[in-house]
Amino acid sequence: MSKVKLRLDKTCLNCNHVVDQRYCPNCGQENTLSRKSFHHIFIHFFEDLTHYDNAFWRTIIYLFFKPAALTKAYMSGKRLSFLAPIRLYIFISFVTFLLISLFPDHPEEVVLEPTAIKEQVVIPTIDSLHIEEKSVDGLTKVGLLSQQNNDTIKKILKQTTSIIKIDSTPTTDSVIKKEVADFGYKSLTELDSIQKHGSDEVKVSDTEYWFLRKWLAVKQENTNEEIVEKFTNSFAYNLPKLLFMYMPIFALVLWLFHDKKKWFYFDSGIFTLHYFSFLLLLILTLFFIDKLLPLFGKSPAVEWIHFSLRTMGIFWMIYYFFPAHRRFYGEKFFVSLFKSSIIILINLVAITLILILFALYTYSNIH
Repeated sequence: MSKVKLRLDKTCLNCNHVVDQRYCPNCGQENTLSRKSFHHIFIHFFEDLTHYDNAFWRTIIYLFFKPAALTKAYMSGKRLSFLAPIRLYIFISFVTFLLISLFPDHPEEVVLEPTAIKEQVVIPTIDSLHIEEKSVDGLTKVGLLSQQNNDTIKKILKQTTSIIKIDSTPTTDSVIKKEVADFGYKSLTELDSIQKHGSDEVKVSDTEYWFLRKWLAVKQENTNEEIVEKFTNSFAYNLPKLLFMYMPIFALVLWLFHDKKKWFYFDSGIFTLHYFSFLLLLILTLFFIDKLLPLFGKSPAVEWIHFSLRTMGIFWMIYYFFPAHRRFYGEKFFVSLFKSSIIILINLVAITLILILFALYTYSNIH
């Protein structure tokens, strides 16, 4: 029950209907002040999520632990007891990709610390004393050096000429960078020249020419790490859109494998929304397991728990579709198993092709 005070005015702000109690009998809007404090919004949101009768937690439990139970309940008409499928998917998708983006995985870089230069005792070299072989022979003639010492000093003077002096001044670029492969072409000019004037043996196909031209153009302005980073960021940014656009294809494959008179495309669409919501929720769970468990150290017990949870999560992700399909469509075990396997294989091939095309599209838009 809301604790916000009611408005003195009995006219509904939404539909102008007379409101005798707290909620408008015409549209259902609460007759309270429209301007509320941030404290009220935060508390109201927290109460909505933690209330024992809230549809959110019931939906999550059904979705995660009861394959197809949420879809069957929704299709049977129990829609106020659970979150709507589209709202559920959008919410889980937003939270999943947002939280994952907050913990990016950056490869460890080898950094040279210019300040960490060990102090060395400076010993003057023979060369700095400007001693020549003739001077050594002169000292020997005078009797100040023996012939044995004369030979030793000459040997040292010869060795000092072959010593490579290392500059102790640190480099300004402390990060070691790797160059990008050029596939045998030094520049765009060389590639264009070979493609126009070269023989058929050295020419490449139009697809290869487009790829190589794009690669060399990007290579001129970026290092290997920068190209990978730009590609990864762009790919991850557009992946939620690709996933959302693929769901109608997944639902279509489901619909084609079942009786069209009994099952509508809408039914397969609801099943698909719930199934993809489950996948995103499990991916988010596994992501947090990978991030949080290492904080407890690297003891054998922690590593065993980490491995066990990851294994169970991956197994549940693969296995989930089979009981969900059988329970929702109500088919016999082996019939459902056969159809489920074929559906999974078809979608694996389809999503692989789409990911390849999407990767090429992402690559073509790198600047």
